[in-house]
Amino acid sequence: MNWDETGSDTGDLTDERLDDRLVAAGADGEDTAVEAALRPKDLHEFIGQEKVREQLDLVLKAARARGATADHVLLSGAPGLGKTTLSMIIAAEMGAPIRITSGPAIQHAGDLAAILSSLQEGEVLFLDEIHRMSRPAEEMLYMAMEDFRVDVIVGKGPGATAIPLELPPFTLVGATTRAGLLPPPLRDRFGFTGHMEFYAPTELERVIHRSAGLLDVSIDTAGAAEIAGRSRGTPRIANRLLRRVRDYAQVKAEGRIDRDIAAAALRVYEVDARGLDRLDRAVLSALLKLFGGGPVGLSTLAVAVSEERETVEEVAEPFLVREGLLARTPRGRVATPAAWAHLGLTPPQHVVKGQQGLFGE
Repeated sequence: MNWDETGSDTGDLTDERLDDRLVAAGADGEDTAVEAALRPKDLHEFIGQEKVREQLDLVLKAARARGATADHVLLSGAPGLGKTTLSMIIAAEMGAPIRITSGPAIQHAGDLAAILSSLQEGEVLFLDEIHRMSRPAEEMLYMAMEDFRVDVIVGKGPGATAIPLELPPFTLVGATTRAGLLPPPLRDRFGFTGHMEFYAPTELERVIHRSAGLLDVSIDTAGAAEIAGRSRGTPRIANRLLRRVRDYAQVKAEGRIDRDIAAAALRVYEVDARGLDRLDRAVLSALLKLFGGGPVGLSTLAVAVSEERETVEEVAEPFLVREGLLARTPRGRVATPAAWAHLGLTPPQHVVKGQQGLFGE
């Protein structure tokens, strides 16, 4: 296996500033080391993503039957859902080496040309955060994907010459958290596109039991369910919470994890029953207690919780919206009835009437 550049599933600056959050979906240094040992090695061992897994299995089996390289694959979805893992499985299923790099690492066409020209026949090139690649490199990638050829420019000005360089057939696996930012010419060159969905709690329980076995952790069904319910539908977060609960159990409960131990451990780490952490609850609390449930502008809400505007918008809000606790409206951010209930607060009567009109209840 070849490793050029390793990176997490996310390259957003906001995530990088807050990667110490226990429920952050991006990978930190500890995650990268542990995930290497926990990653499944083939499609049958991979848990969840049933549709993507079934479709990808057909693509790979057909390619092997033809004795050809697999079509280029684009995987999109939120961080932590298994895009990097699937790229490694693709290489393993095809019996090919894999080279890993990322979009931000390719700032010039020459950077990409150097990588492409050193690929072996059939090799898998995993390009993480492909939407963040520079435009010149992106344009070079078009020809490389379609014709397995790149034009290397020698010289400058009127005397510059384009020298065609033939490439061996290879499989590009692109991963992105923002598929909408990919230009259509690039998206069209992928033979298979798979969108990774958030995991159901039952699927996360299977992930946790499998990881617990590999980490030699004793956990019962109720304990796994408790961790799964707080994992935001993301295997990476589930595995991180499992490791923190394991630490607590080793100190407080002789290493055995049940529902009570898992709940007690995650209270220590400030992750509540729905997976909200300190930042999430601070945003909701400010919205409810200071602004009566809204509507309130994003900048005002950010000042109230002493965070940057981008932090609230890109880190806290997506999960709160997905959980139905917060709504974005033209007038500002508004708390839903579920938000009042989650924090154990009773909304004022005028708020109840306004929400009935806003949410149609």
